[in-house]
Amino acid sequence: MPPVGRGGKASKKNAGVLVIGLGRFGSAIATTLDRLGQDVLAVERNPELVAQWAGRIPLVEADAANPDALEQLGAQDFGSAVVGVGSYLEASVLITGNLVDLGTPQIWAKAISSEHARILQRIGAHHVVLPEADAGARVAHLVSGKMLDYIEVEDGFTIVKMRPPRETQGFTIEQSKIRDRYGVTVIGVKSPGREFVYAEPTTRISANDLLIVSGHADLLERFAARP
Repeated sequence: MPPVGRGGKASKKNAGVLVIGLGRFGSAIATTLDRLGQDVLAVERNPELVAQWAGRIPLVEADAANPDALEQLGAQDFGSAVVGVGSYLEASVLITGNLVDLGTPQIWAKAISSEHARILQRIGAHHVVLPEADAGARVAHLVSGKMLDYIEVEDGFTIVKMRPPRETQGFTIEQSKIRDRYGVTVIGVKSPGREFVYAEPTTRISANDLLIVSGHADLLERFAARP
């Protein structure tokens, strides 16, 4: 079961990322990791997808639902694995279970529903991702106000990129009293044609600036809703 195209398995134990499934989710992860210079190996059982990606990323044709196939390609030597076959529930569960049995330190698995996510968590996946639900929630925040990007970190704590409300324009952060009034913190400011700078009390906000702001999601929504 030799690798197709360039690359191979990780060169040392607990190194590299194994990406199983080359649908849109898995292929995006594999190509990005490869572009960043990470040690990555993609696994795909569909010959058509294998032919499509051969030579573009390190790749092997195999059925990861078969534990013997995973052992043969050296899955036990990878530090992280991504299970990107969420649309096929049985295969998703079998592959995740196989990786758990192999003792993979970090398992990221794609789910297509909350029920699917609970199953993956129960059998031992360390991180479960619901791409469509997460993207839908993110877009909902973006279309509702001045937010240009939205990342929820944990327990409601969120970081956003946004346009400044009119009441802050022309004033320094200290003068605007943003934290006192809205309970959020301006982390940095990006002015047109200038590099990003970390915010200080004396940093002045202009109408065309972009703000990086952190805080609880509800408070950020309130701040971003200001005219």
